[in-house]
Formats: sequence, C-alpha cells, structure tokens
Amino acid sequence: MKTIFLTASFLFSIAVFSQNTISGKVTNEKGKPVAGANIYIDGTYDGATSTETGEFSFETTAAGNQFLIVSFLIYDNYKQEIDVTNFKNQTIKLRENVNALDAVVITAGSLEAGSKARVSVLKPLDIVTTAGSAGNIVAALQTLPGTQTVGEDGRLFVRGGEASETQTFVDGIRVAQPYGATTNNVPTRGRFSPFLFSGIAFSTGGYSAEYGEALSSVLLLNTQDEPDQNKTEIALMTVGLGVGNTQKWKKSSFSVNTYYMNLAPYQAVIPQNVDWNNPYQSLSGETVYRYHFNSGIFKLYAAFDSSKFDLNQENINFDHKIRTDLNNNNFYLNSSYTGTIGTGWNLTSGISYGYNSNKVKYDNSDVDSDENAAQLKLKLRKHFSNYFNLSFGADYFITKFNEDFDNNATIKVSNGYDSNIAAFYTEGDVLFSKSLALKVGLRLSNNSLLNETNLAPRASVAYKVSKTSQFSFAYGDFSQTPVADYIKYSKYHQFESEKARHYILNYQFTKPGQTFRAEAYYKDYSNLVQYDTRDIQYNSFFSNNGSGYAKGLDLFWRDSNLYKNLEYWISYSYIDSERDYKNFPTMATPNFIADHSLSVVTKYFITDWKSQIGFTNSFSTARPYNNPNETKFMNGKTKSYNSLSFNWAYLLTTQKILYFSVSNVLGAKNIYGYDYARVPDANGVYNRQAVTPTADRFFFVGFFWTISQNKNDNQLKNL
Repeated sequence: MKTIFLTASFLFSIAVFSQNTISGKVTNEKGKPVAGANIYIDGTYDGATSTETGEFSFETTAAGNQFLIVSFLIYDNYKQEIDVTNFKNQTIKLRENVNALDAVVITAGSLEAGSKARVSVLKPLDIVTTAGSAGNIVAALQTLPGTQTVGEDGRLFVRGGEASETQTFVDGIRVAQPYGATTNNVPTRGRFSPFLFSGIAFSTGGYSAEYGEALSSVLLLNTQDEPDQNKTEIALMTVGLGVGNTQKWKKSSFSVNTYYMNLAPYQAVIPQNVDWNNPYQSLSGETVYRYHFNSGIFKLYAAFDSSKFDLNQENINFDHKIRTDLNNNNFYLNSSYTGTIGTGWNLTSGISYGYNSNKVKYDNSDVDSDENAAQLKLKLRKHFSNYFNLSFGADYFITKFNEDFDNNATIKVSNGYDSNIAAFYTEGDVLFSKSLALKVGLRLSNNSLLNETNLAPRASVAYKVSKTSQFSFAYGDFSQTPVADYIKYSKYHQFESEKARHYILNYQFTKPGQTFRAEAYYKDYSNLVQYDTRDIQYNSFFSNNGSGYAKGLDLFWRDSNLYKNLEYWISYSYIDSERDYKNFPTMATPNFIADHSLSVVTKYFITDWKSQIGFTNSFSTARPYNNPNETKFMNGKTKSYNSLSFNWAYLLTTQKILYFSVSNVLGAKNIYGYDYARVPDANGVYNRQAVTPTADRFFFVGFFWTISQNKNDNQLKNL
C-alpha cells in the first residue's frame, strides 16, 4: 500500500512540474489593449480570455513547439508557432479584419444602388419611385450629381461628356444599343425596365480596368440572382399595358415581362407640341433564366423592342414640315456564368449579341441602317488573402455597321465599317488595413479598324479617417472608338481613338440613414474628332486634333432621419467645360452643358392614406448656343431650366395599387436651345426656332396588380 501511494505521488509531481505557463498581452496595431480575445493552444483545451488591460495567462501540459491561436471578432486570427516553455510576457498585435462591415471602400467616381452595395446612394426602389422618372432608369440617375439634364435627347450626359461616352453593361457584358430609337429633338428612353434588375453601379469616372470603350462613365446593371417567389404582375396604364410572370424551382427560375405601348389614345386627350401622323407605338419584352450549380450560377438574359412612329417636324430651313417615318427593331441576348473553379479562383464568362435595325424615311429620302454587335468575355479572380485580390481577363468586341442612303432620285450610297477590338486587363486590390485600400489596374486594347493599340493605366486609393468618413482618389486613362456618324466613313479617312484622362478626389460621410458625398474632378480630353464642314459628310476633312477639358464639383446629401416616413436627397453639380472639336472654330462650351445643376427628391409615406407621395424638382442654369447673328461663337444663353414633378401611389389593397404622376406641374416654358437658318434672310438676319419639349406636361395613370402567395408583395417597387 505504501508503495502504491509513493508511486501515485511521484506521478502527480511529474504532472504538476511538467505544466508550463503561457502569458502575455493582446493589443491592436496601435498598441491599445484588446479585451475579450480568445487565446489557446491549437488542438487542446488550454487557453484563456484577455482582461480589460489585454493581459492573459494560462497553464498547459503541452510541450515543445505548439501553435498559439488568438482570435477576436473584428481582427484577423493570429497564429504563431511557439516554444511553450519560453513563451512568457509576450505582446501579440492583432491586425484589423479588412472585411469588417465598417472597412474602407473605394468610392471615387462610383455611385451604387442595390442590396449588395457596401455604400448605396440609391436604393433599388428609388429607380422606379422617383417622381419624374416614369420607370426610366436613366431619368432616375439624372437626379444624381455629375449628370446633365438634356431634355431634347433623354440619354445620360456625364461630366462634360456626350451621351455616347457612357457605356451600359448587363451582368458585366456591354449593351451596344441601350437606348430606344428616336429622331431630331424627340427624347428617347433606356430600353431596360428596372423589373428584372437588383443592383446598379453608376460610375461618373475613374472606373475599373475591366471596362473600356467609354470616355466618361459606365452604367452597370445586374440582373437578380434569385427571385423571391412565384408571381404574376399586371399593369394597365394610360400609355399601354404590361404583364409579367416569375416561376421559381429548386435550382432554377424564369422571369418574363412584356409591354405594349401606344400613345395615340393619350395624345388624343392631351395636346402635344408635335404634329403626329402616327404616335409612338412599341412592343417590348425581357426575360431572364437562371440556373444554380453547386459552384456557380448561369444566367440567360434576352430583350426585344419593336417600335415605330411617324411625325411632321418644322425646320427653319424649309417652308414645309419634314416628315419622319421611323421603324426600329432591336434584339439583345446575353448569357453569363459566374462561379468558382480550382482552389479559390472565381470565374466570370459570357457572350452577348445585339442587333439593331432602323428604317427611316425623311420626306422622299430613305436611310436604312443595321448594326450587329457581339462581345466575348472571360475573367478570373483570385482571393489570395484578406489583404490581396488579383483579377485578370480578356474581352473581344465585334461590330458590323452598314447604312444605306437613297434620295430616290440621284443619290444612292452605302457606308459602314467592321470593327474588332481585343482587350486584356489585370487589376489588383490591396487592403493594407481597415482604413487603407488600393486598386491598381492596366488595360491593353487593340483596334483592328483603327489599326492601333492603347495602354491605359488606372489606379484608385481610399483612406478612412473615422468610422463615418473617408477620402478616395482615382486616376485613369480611357479611350473610345469615334461614334458611327464618323467611322462609317472609314473607307475614306483614317481615324484614331478619342482619349480622356480622369482625376477624381472624393469625400464621403455615411451613417445609418444619412450619406454625404463631395467630389472634385478634372478631365483632360485629347484626340477628339474634328471636321471642316457644316454637317458630317463623306468628303469632310476629318482629324483627331480636337481637345477639351471638364472640371467641377459634385455634392450629394441623402437623409431619412429628419422626419418619420420621409426620405429625401439633394444633388448639386458645378461644371466648367470647354472643347475644341467637331466643326467648332475655337474652344467653347458645348450646348448640352449647364454650369450649375440642382435636384431635390422627396418621398413621404402617409400611413393613414395608405399612400406614398413624391416630389422631384430639377433645376439647371442657362445652356450656351451659337447665334450666327453675333460674332462671338457660342455667345447665346437659354433661360434657366426648371421642372417640378409629382407622383402618388395609393394602395387600394396590399396587392393593388393606383398610381398617378405628372411632370412639370407648374408648366414652366423650358427652352433647350435654338435652331438657326443656314442662310440669312433679305435683311442679313439668320432666323431661328426654339427647341422645346414635346409637351408642357406629361400625365400618367396606372393600375398595378400583383398575384402571389405572399399577400404582402406588391408592385410599389416597380412604379
């Protein structure tokens, strides 16, 4: 018995004396103590929690070299191999997790909307519930800073750039013809309904090396990954009708919507400033099919649009009105796959095809054009660590354009071009800490039509100065093939890419319910196309000697904390821009630019009335125009532009909504500019006519009905 007792005592003594004490202190990178961190030996239950002063101490029976693990919520896990015998009174510094929700985000030149956006200036609902937008994505974006209201055109004009300088992408793949067909001084709309899109990123400059062929900005539209439920949606409107349906299965889903528009009944009731022979009519539709694989998602998106109208337009150069009869057919197909391959690689691939056909009759002359455009895309992205991501990829663009002109008398001519652009890019994201991030990219492109190669470096950096504030800076070189109006004459002339260089400084403040942005920018244009005739024609002398600049300040404030159920945002833009391009005799401000622009958007939900009401007021100062009766070029100024719009959505039941809106409530007599006669009259005076809206006001009434199992779902988000 005595022997057994002595043996047990001996073994206990060995166990006690073989324990080692691990001790130290846990701090952050600035040396401040971290309380509540978990410290333990990997593979054992031996560990402790740091105190308020960051200190810890525990004993372990582990021997030799072991891995010490330290973890805490907002910091990266710390793992170090230690000698347990000698690890005492050591200081462990934890590095902040750069993926934390309050980590820095590069925001220079970028405005985002959607559930996946880290910082949203708009919500998905805003695209369709903003008064005056009438469900038009482009119209809603025109309430953001950096855009110009060009009412006679309707497309996106960004920071001194023409509408052709903004490219549109669906699921990362370019849309060659994003706008509906139109004619002189009749505004167009974007082709896409917001019904199928879950997120929007609108870049006013300095965008990623992944995107090219855009001098000013890119608009990224992302289709929904997963619909919420099976449902049918019906719309009865004063301008037409629409129906949509979504079906959802275990791994796949299918959504479709179609619209028929006919303005004839509306215009029979509401007088227009247009002499219509046949008002605008269109049949359009969109569909998305989605299939979820174990490691990715496949999407097939298709859209079509067939439209026509026939009108008579006054022209200062003719005694009679010019008849314009237009028929347009458009089709767009986009397929994409995003998923993971190998060990941590993310693959994005896709292909798109766009077809656009215009048949236009101007009095006795016929102008028919066809465009076929395709893109192939491949992108790989690797997440090497929380601090470094690398992406690289390639694009191939194919465009074939042909235009036939026949005056049905003496002239019959065809012009067009075939263009192939191959592009390669790489981009790295470096996150030094939660407060400092860097993005560096390079894009290389070769244009077979222009016989040139361009190399475009791009970089952006962001630094977070507090939990709510940060600064960002972006720089980039950008190039773009001249528009079809020029390069359709490529068989007569050699063109070069037009170029721009962006510098952007951004400050952003965000906290729940509030966002403030201030952004200063400078754009330097070079290689802009010039020609020496009044109009663009085959025998014009073309050159790429044009230049220009744009500089300005954009401000944005959004708030939902001021008053319950009220949301509003205010956008202000100042721009100073001049160009020496086209047939300009000297450097001057183009006629689509207003020095100051201001938009105020409000939305208020009245619970007792079961209604949401909204107001949008858009204001811009005078735009320049050239008066040939004066010696100075572009010396004229229009009056200021102002338009107040109103909308009201009333819930008859949860799933039935009555909607009313009116644009330009106050009936402001806005003038966009003036068209002047080509030759003076007998007194040597060039006569003119004002360019005005097609109607002083636009009224809209619609009934929207959602049919689904979830009786709380409705079409408020689609108005």
